[in-house]
Amino acid sequence: MSTPILAAGVVLWRRTNTDVEVALVHRPRYDDWSFPKGKLDRDESMPHAAVRETAEETGVTARLGARLIDVHYEVPEGPKTVRYWAAEARGGTFAPNAETDELRWCAPAQAATLLSYRHDLDVLARFVETGVPESVVLLVRHAKAGRRDEWDGDDDARPLSDTGHEQVRHLASLLPLFGPERVVSAPPVRCRDTVAPLGLPVHDEPLLGEEGYWADPPSGLARFQELAAVPGVVVICSQGGVIPDVVGTLTDDDDVPSRKASTWLLTFAKGELRSADYYPRPTG
Repeated sequence: MSTPILAAGVVLWRRTNTDVEVALVHRPRYDDWSFPKGKLDRDESMPHAAVRETAEETGVTARLGARLIDVHYEVPEGPKTVRYWAAEARGGTFAPNAETDELRWCAPAQAATLLSYRHDLDVLARFVETGVPESVVLLVRHAKAGRRDEWDGDDDARPLSDTGHEQVRHLASLLPLFGPERVVSAPPVRCRDTVAPLGLPVHDEPLLGEEGYWADPPSGLARFQELAAVPGVVVICSQGGVIPDVVGTLTDDDDVPSRKASTWLLTFAKGELRSADYYPRPTG
């Protein structure tokens, strides 16, 4: 079987006074209405491609949110896979171009009547099912640190390794695609140093480090829920002994992965978890 052509796109949304609108683009080459999307550039990740293609086709800066679905179909060049995200419009102005000559904002019900392809209706249905979030948590496990048996000092002071610094470089490129506004970290240096390059103030939270969390798990979970209830997007950097318990409690899953430099993206609305997406690699 031939290798699928990879592409990425978004359901771009914005709030109105009473509801939510989504953006559709018209492509004159095909005379169709669809969601913004496009093929990956060489060595580009899916999330980066989704944001870049949205900007190129709509002029709008997208803030990625919940991952929706992958769509598979055939094109003349072979099989194609497109991954879609929900994405909030964060400013910008549309200008007609060679790829897209019109952008139309409309209610999801109207969008369903305009979309040209059945698979886009599936994407739209998933977007409506997930809903738009009131708050988002990017729960990040710290990057790789030096070996514990080779460190003589306080374990909280154990620094990142060379591999860890490389992982941090990738996270500093990936996490901004989700538009973080606040950063919270467990006390260990390796946690703070993982998220410091985001350029936002880093606030310590001992209850979300392994020592503080396991001394009083109900208080640790309550503190996480307080942070998750604040509108907007927060990055929380924690440890491998905490993240599986937090995510497992939210999802009722006993087998929660948490690789170093991985990220869980959790969206919430009306106090309830609406989506949980795992990014095992810092590249996305």
